[in-house]
Amino acid sequence: MAEGLRPERCVVAVDGPSGSGKSTVSRRLATALDGVYLDTGAMYRAVTWAVLQAGADLADADAVTKIALETELSIGTDPVTPHFTANGTDVDGPIRGPEVTGAVSAVAAVPAVRRHLVAQQREIIAAWPRIVVEGRDIASVVAPDADLKVYLTASAAARALRRSAEDATDVHATKADLERRDRFDSSRTADPLRRADDAIEVDTTGMAIDEVVAHLLDLLNSKVTS
Repeated sequence: MAEGLRPERCVVAVDGPSGSGKSTVSRRLATALDGVYLDTGAMYRAVTWAVLQAGADLADADAVTKIALETELSIGTDPVTPHFTANGTDVDGPIRGPEVTGAVSAVAAVPAVRRHLVAQQREIIAAWPRIVVEGRDIASVVAPDADLKVYLTASAAARALRRSAEDATDVHATKADLERRDRFDSSRTADPLRRADDAIEVDTTGMAIDEVVAHLLDLLNSKVTS
């Protein structure tokens, strides 16, 4: 860590809804730990991109699962320049576009897709001594034994402002889309979005990114020294 203890090994699980600051906070925290970073949401987005490229029906779970199992993902874990390819194609840009954003919740809700990607995520976690993993089910499903589990949240207005600024979109439309995704992700049968019982909730509404990172470093320090 920048100050204090840098553990030899640690897994930090960062969950929360879109716009809560997960990605930026997780990347900066991984850098402070001299560790790596895994964006599990990008994995679901990359598979969604492949499903859309194939022209599959999002309601056809078998077809979606088949494509997911056949899609070869290359996952970069450098927190400064995370990088994704799907079947050899650079998808860093396309997976953030509106088409994938509108479809990813449906793909991520397919239980077999989740099982497949969770297995990959666990392999990546096991391969690194220090890793920060962000998503929606990290503390509850992917890495239930993580050294630190946090659930980042923020007000709906703050989340919409952040996301619309990132994507250069209308804030009202962005807020409506975030609410739609929240409802979908929280109500799905397989691994719904929720705060794990032992996760520490951090409301980032009035906090700068550096403040959030410093707070998580303090929390991790207290965990590994207790």
